[in-house]
Formats: sequence, C-alpha cells, structure tokens
Amino acid sequence: MRFSQDELAKRVGTIAVTTGRYERNEIKPSIDVATKIADALEVSLDYLVGSSEAVLEKALVKKIIDIQKLSDEDQLCLHKMLDAFLKDSKAKAAYGN
Repeated sequence: MRFSQDELAKRVGTIAVTTGRYERNEIKPSIDVATKIADALEVSLDYLVGSSEAVLEKALVKKIIDIQKLSDEDQLCLHKMLDAFLKDSKAKAAYGN
C-alpha cells in the first residue's frame, strides 16, 4: 500500500514532517508508532524494521492465527492438504504447465 507522508501521518497520529524524518532515518519511531505504521501499510513489524524480507499480508497472518486455534487433528489435515497443493503447484511451475 502506498501513502503520501501526510496520509500515513494521519493514520498513525503524527505529522508529515515526523513521518519524513522516520523515512530518512533521522529519528526512530516508538514501538507503538512503528506498530501503527506497520498496520497502516499492512505489513508485519518484522518486515517494517528489516528483520524479514517476507511481506506477510494481514489476511494471511489472520488465517495462520485461525489455523493455530484448530485442533491438532484438523491442523494435521490442513497441513497435508497444503503440502499436496504446494507440491503440485511447484511441479506445474517446474514443467511449465
């Protein structure tokens, strides 16, 4: 998601000048502000601070959390289905189908 500095500042409760200073690494946001920025940009806090190269979409993270709440048996079933789907998808990509 792309925002102007002003739009992002409004979403996190600060001003555009401060947002610009964050962007230029002149100052560091508090953990609360960093969390609000990550939420506004719909990325993980790890991605925002450079600890992860993976951009995890909020919807996907929510699904992962929901999966973790399932019974062990249901989780195992879901993992088997995902593994089969991913294996098939990789095979199709490898063979150009």
